[in-house]
Amino acid sequence: MSTMTLREELAELSSAEDFLNYFDIDFEPAVVEVNRLHILKRFHDYLQQGNPVERGGFARCLQRAYQDFVESDALTEKVFKVFHRQAVQREVRIPLADIGRPA
Repeated sequence: MSTMTLREELAELSSAEDFLNYFDIDFEPAVVEVNRLHILKRFHDYLQQGNPVERGGFARCLQRAYQDFVESDALTEKVFKVFHRQAVQREVRIPLADIGRPA
């Protein structure tokens, strides 16, 4: 029998696959291969929202995070801040008379 707490056991895990295996969640390796960081970030976000205390709550958060990327993709889900940045669009105008003139 282990004397480690659930949080201590989770601290020992390092990859999305480790977490999914720990909670006995069936997963498609190709989905995890492409989205592992997104899944873990979404898992973290769901944990903060729900603040689970028992193993089942953690497992539900991870299952939900994984399922988000089965049904969608990283660009659509926008988990990381970089995906929320708006592309800066600048319009550059060059007068026709300046074309071909040395700078």
